[in-house]
Amino acid sequence: MSETMVPASDTWRRDINQAVRDFASSGANSDDTVRMFLTTMLREVGEALALDCSALIEIADSSPIAASVYSWCRTASDGDRPFESRECASFVRALSLESDAVVIRADAEVTDEPGHADVAAYLREAGVGVALFVPIVAGHRVVAVWVFGAFSGAFEWAEMVIEHLQTVGALVWSALVGARRDPAAASLDGGPKVAQMPLRGRAAPPVRSVFPTSHGFTEIVGESAALHMALAALEEVVEADSSVLLLGETGTGKELFARALHARGPRRAFPLVSVNCAALPPTLIESELFGHQRGAFTGAIAPRQGRFELAHRGTLFLDEIGDLPLELQAKLLRVLQEGAFERVGSSQPQAVDVRIIGATHHDLARAVTEGRFRADLYYRLNVFPIRLPPLRERREDIPALVWSIIRKRQQTLRRHITIVTDDTMTILQQHSWPGNVRELENVIERALIHSPGDTLMLLDHNLDTHSVESPADSLVSVERAHIEGVLRECGWRINGFGNAAERLGLHPNTLRFRMKKLGIVRREPSRESGRLRPPSAWAG
Repeated sequence: MSETMVPASDTWRRDINQAVRDFASSGANSDDTVRMFLTTMLREVGEALALDCSALIEIADSSPIAASVYSWCRTASDGDRPFESRECASFVRALSLESDAVVIRADAEVTDEPGHADVAAYLREAGVGVALFVPIVAGHRVVAVWVFGAFSGAFEWAEMVIEHLQTVGALVWSALVGARRDPAAASLDGGPKVAQMPLRGRAAPPVRSVFPTSHGFTEIVGESAALHMALAALEEVVEADSSVLLLGETGTGKELFARALHARGPRRAFPLVSVNCAALPPTLIESELFGHQRGAFTGAIAPRQGRFELAHRGTLFLDEIGDLPLELQAKLLRVLQEGAFERVGSSQPQAVDVRIIGATHHDLARAVTEGRFRADLYYRLNVFPIRLPPLRERREDIPALVWSIIRKRQQTLRRHITIVTDDTMTILQQHSWPGNVRELENVIERALIHSPGDTLMLLDHNLDTHSVESPADSLVSVERAHIEGVLRECGWRINGFGNAAERLGLHPNTLRFRMKKLGIVRREPSRESGRLRPPSAWAG
């Protein structure tokens, strides 16, 4: 009797992530190097899951068979791998019409599922007992299928493993497309030199977010649960036309999120216009936002368009909107309510159509109670708030961020860093980062200037003196860990007798609110997930 193959520890997830990181950052810019690094990645993923073979089969747009097949097998020679034949590629193309992950067994009985019987016969002939087919979707079509095989027909797939392979499959495809599309960019970032290094000789390179690069999130780096939660909220509102309020400390990347929201949204063909409400004196903000007529004030020698006019049919990003003077808050509210404004020195209303994205590090609700921010404007802006986590809540993203900053800056600074020691990375991960990612960027740039060799050397030696978390941070960490522990013990069930809410002494809705505030999300998919079909659905 077979058993579900759930790895005994969580090392499989770490090893898979590391293999994908290595491929994504390899700098491969030729067919040979792409194949070498992709085959290595397939081997490392297969070994992490105790499998016997794996392949990435690209689906050509205009061809009845696959465009390219990259494969690995634990025992077979290079010329005799189970999933490399044209026959298998044809089967996979038929399977690619489905969007769900599919498990097919060699000993499966005849089913009504199209193509499954042919694949099962092929698996029997190839000596593969069971195979998992994971479609990779980009541009609203299946562009590739990731295949994993075990020689033993008793192998069963855990849903958490399938879910994770679906997630990282998008990253693998994005890296493959990027290597083909822009080899010159990889060269500028020191790609070929990195590719010559042994895999174990590099510290953790950066991985982009789980969203494909074509989705407009290319500059947002990280895999932490807190960041995923913010990105998931952004994904929810991206196609809507509602106002969005980005909340977070200085340096958490609010402008990056605003750019991503605009790039993915329905107004992406029109301008994204930004204005920092805290950077302009009160006497100039009104003119900057609404424009002015000639002669409206001393120095107004010609009419000028304001940011609202420039952003017509597009998006207006109002950074640090909490610093907007009260008298201008009323005028901004009128634009949001009526879709019209007047230039300074004019009484002629002008219609405008913009989407507003506001951002602030202030507590606007408190500002409302203290009379520093209009309540009606707050409710107009706060249609869909998104909290951006500070860096101290996503320390696991720091290695990826460090490598991302190094690659962006080292070409300009004439440096070529290939090593970040464990001690250096530990210091960076333990620092509290009150300035968040912006502070990290400054620290890494200073370190690059200070590092003439291939190893990053920190110039800010006093970072470790700030590494101890404040009592508030420690309390939040303890609370988060305790709630996550209870949720895991209860199988992530919140309601009902003996489940998490009762054990914690909280109302279920209170627990849900606390989970949202602390950035707690379930790492494994639920058993009721509708995206995956159980083997019995196609095994007869």
